[in-house]
Amino acid sequence: MPALLWFRRDLRLGDHPALAAAAASDPSSSDVLACFVLDPRLEASSGRRRLQFLGDSLRQLKSDLGGRLLVVRGRPEERIADIARRIGASSVHISQDFAPFGRWRDERVRVALGSVPLVATGSPYLVSPGRVTKDDDTPYRVFTPFYRKWSDTGWRAPAQSGADSACWLDPAQTALQQCEIPDPGVTLDLPAGEAAARSQWAAFCGDGLARYSQDRDRPDLDGTSRMSAHLKFGTIHPRTMVASLDPNPAGARSYLRELAFRDFYAAVLYHWPASAWRNWNTDFDGIQIDTDADAKRRFECWKTGQTGFPFVDAGMRQLRETGFMHNRVRMIVASFLVKDLHLPWQWGARWFLDQLTDGDLASNQHGWQWCAGTGTDAAPYFRVFNPAKQGEKFDPTGDYIRRWVPELRAVDEAGLRKGKRPPGYPPPVVDHRTERAEALRRYRSIG
Repeated sequence: MPALLWFRRDLRLGDHPALAAAAASDPSSSDVLACFVLDPRLEASSGRRRLQFLGDSLRQLKSDLGGRLLVVRGRPEERIADIARRIGASSVHISQDFAPFGRWRDERVRVALGSVPLVATGSPYLVSPGRVTKDDDTPYRVFTPFYRKWSDTGWRAPAQSGADSACWLDPAQTALQQCEIPDPGVTLDLPAGEAAARSQWAAFCGDGLARYSQDRDRPDLDGTSRMSAHLKFGTIHPRTMVASLDPNPAGARSYLRELAFRDFYAAVLYHWPASAWRNWNTDFDGIQIDTDADAKRRFECWKTGQTGFPFVDAGMRQLRETGFMHNRVRMIVASFLVKDLHLPWQWGARWFLDQLTDGDLASNQHGWQWCAGTGTDAAPYFRVFNPAKQGEKFDPTGDYIRRWVPELRAVDEAGLRKGKRPPGYPPPVVDHRTERAEALRRYRSIG
């Protein structure tokens, strides 16, 4: 009786606990059928770049399996139960999903499988949601104490798994009709798949990790790992990344802290699933936001990088053109949308998920709420980033701005600092000083 391995956000063969469990599930057999279910609901909610990265990763996984990957389309509670029945599966193996939709979906699949067990082994995180809690077993609401406990908890060693871990069944033997792997025709700015993930990580460790603590906030430099999309789709496990990492140098410590933030936001979503689209801090539910016709006009200026604030516009144009935005810039453009334009953070979060290749619900939504002041930060309401000063600090020569805003390429550093605007570049859509005061007034009014 073969085991069924259902891939989701774990599109790799190395360091794959669910694969190891599937191969060991029957002492008399290591036969495993690998499958992926394209859920139309998730397809409809995914931006084209995320679908492209998914499709490219699936094609690579299928190649790594010698073509022995069954890809079908439909509701998982229907398709997984049908596949398990057709092959007489002894068990169905998955990496555990902690997001609200994933938990709901997996429970429906578990019910549909009946007596066939749905076995969850491992997760996409260094430390899975629910493992790091206070001494009274309640969840942490602030990152810093979570980080201390997270660091003390530690994580397991990488799982021993690979293409040769199982005897892979040929999907052609199942008589199940396969579907086409998504290919929206989008050109990505980085390759997908497990081999690409490992290559990218090795290159960063060799050339960027030592400088990470100094360069990570500089969008004009190549100072980040660019591993976020690989982590989103599980083409590499974070344990693989940190297994041989010396945690003492400043760069490694800074990077581990970012991975802890990823685990923290996953835990926040796990414990407070409504925070995906609603304020985590409900005290802010009554804050005044703008949603009228003029607000929608300002939103379009923000989306298209036509706000007249060069650092903001550079980030928004980078996002539209590449599906990526530097994390420091993400904070600046998010603060600008919420606190200069007074728009709902949900508008910006939805646009990011539509555009980002690495769009991850937990990190995206709670990163937005951190900027909006409605999330887990201890004292957030008075933080209003000045986009001009942020540009001067983190793009000191203006190279990032000139790269993404061609209207300003002839403007030198001094001109950018003085706010020089050549013909064709829009004037500021708002006055920052005025809107900062208005944002603080609105925040204080709900106190």
